[in-house]
Amino acid sequence: MVRISFVFTAYLNSSIPEIHCQSTPGATGAVMWDSGVVVGKFLEHAVDVGKLSLNGKNVVKLGSSCGLVRLKERKKKKKMEEEEPVSPTGQYLSSSVLNVTVLVVFETSIPIDDSQAIAALQSIFLPINPRFSSIMVRDEHGVQKWRKVQVKLEEHLKVPVFPQGLEQYDECLQDYITRISMEPLPFRKPLWDVSVIKYPTSTAAGTFVFRLHHALGDGYSLMAALFSCLKRVDDPSLPLTFPSSKPRRGWDSFLGFAQELSYACVNTIRDFGWSLMKSSVMEDSVSAIRSGVPFVESRPINLSYFELSLDDIKTIKKNVNGTINDVLVGIIFYGINLYMEEVSPCHNACKMTALVLLNTRAIRSYKSVEEMRNPNSKAKWGNYFAFLHIPMPKCDKKSKGDTVDPLDFVLRAKKIIELKRSSFGVYLSGALLEMIRKLRGPEVASHCMLKTLTNSSLAISNMIGPMEQVEIIGHPVSGFHFMMVRAPQSLTMTIVSYMQKVRVAMGAEKGFIDSSLLVSCMKKSFEAIYEASVVDKENQFYPHEHEKEI
Repeated sequence: MVRISFVFTAYLNSSIPEIHCQSTPGATGAVMWDSGVVVGKFLEHAVDVGKLSLNGKNVVKLGSSCGLVRLKERKKKKKMEEEEPVSPTGQYLSSSVLNVTVLVVFETSIPIDDSQAIAALQSIFLPINPRFSSIMVRDEHGVQKWRKVQVKLEEHLKVPVFPQGLEQYDECLQDYITRISMEPLPFRKPLWDVSVIKYPTSTAAGTFVFRLHHALGDGYSLMAALFSCLKRVDDPSLPLTFPSSKPRRGWDSFLGFAQELSYACVNTIRDFGWSLMKSSVMEDSVSAIRSGVPFVESRPINLSYFELSLDDIKTIKKNVNGTINDVLVGIIFYGINLYMEEVSPCHNACKMTALVLLNTRAIRSYKSVEEMRNPNSKAKWGNYFAFLHIPMPKCDKKSKGDTVDPLDFVLRAKKIIELKRSSFGVYLSGALLEMIRKLRGPEVASHCMLKTLTNSSLAISNMIGPMEQVEIIGHPVSGFHFMMVRAPQSLTMTIVSYMQKVRVAMGAEKGFIDSSLLVSCMKKSFEAIYEASVVDKENQFYPHEHEKEI
């Protein structure tokens, strides 16, 4: 058998490695096939380190060169297997008609030192999920996939410079957030960035602003990823803990199960039909919280927030025998009612609908990022949410002198949410959207989701946060909030708990909604509902005392 030996000399400082072949029989004892494989691996390594480009080159099969072809095919197959398909919802949220981004704002109690920021992103943030190191591409069949790329971290870290000499930079920070909320993330690089604000505001010594594309994952996925980067201030070795929620009560008997099932069927038919109409032809009225202008997602927003005591909210929850979500939605509904009375007294004729985002995973708390990457996990990474269409209640004033019971907004919100939760309409809506995607493509399905958002007046999203104070790369976090931006609505509200407080953030269309007035009305709403719930409970416990007073 003829034996050929190869001697390789790679000049690392040159653009193309040189290969010198020596044809002395038996010098290495390598057969032609083995030597061909060695040559193939050498060329593969040269391409990987950027010293050689074979794009557009032809391969001639001479003897053992079939080994090169097989190596190339194997590498291409491995690369295709590593490319994860973009989920259907990820395609809807990153189309030409809908391009939604999530902002997460962390406020720190000490000035920010960003000297370790790049290292932290490299060692902590990027390993969380491959999507943070990937871009969206289309394969030869037009299917969108996540392709891993080399991340240039310096392009993803922003350190803005504000005018010097100010004591507080609240207005500068607001203007900066408004600007970045209007700018879409470029698809030529991974869909995220971080802004480090080194200037103090009235509420913080510094601010981190994470900007993450919604196609990367839903609020549950993105918040779980960011929480995995945080450490407890009291003991960094301990895991973060989160508020727990009680599971829903089961059925006491078969009759109860049958009754619940019949209610679910009726509610599903009614809810699915109504949601279908709201996503197509039924549009909310133009009102003080819905401008109705085209391309409202491209208009600037004001980001504001207010905080409530979680213990006070639990008090209301206990007194009305509801959930924390019932109370928060009721506070928002009554606060919007107070706002509309201020700016539009004749608002009772307006038809308004709120979209409440519902996590469709069968879980009640965060899981580790390792478990979320498991394809068989109940807490899979991705976009697993649905919209609950909730009609916003109106005032029941029969005459000008009548008063409104603030607690009625909580009780009505509780009743509506209970009916919606006993319905499978959201799952039918999701299945219909997926059918549209398969039959007519993701752009058409994205347009349907756009109509769902556009035809409503308000979106509400609720997340839970750590119970203890946390720190981000050594900076204690005094508070944080998140916001969906570039959504086609004039008003979006988000809710998150942290250290026994609940922060409600509002993204309001700038120049149309008075953010300061809206915050004031929300605070009045909470105070009125809290007072009404306490008085109502006292009336239940001591009715004879009130009878004596009468």
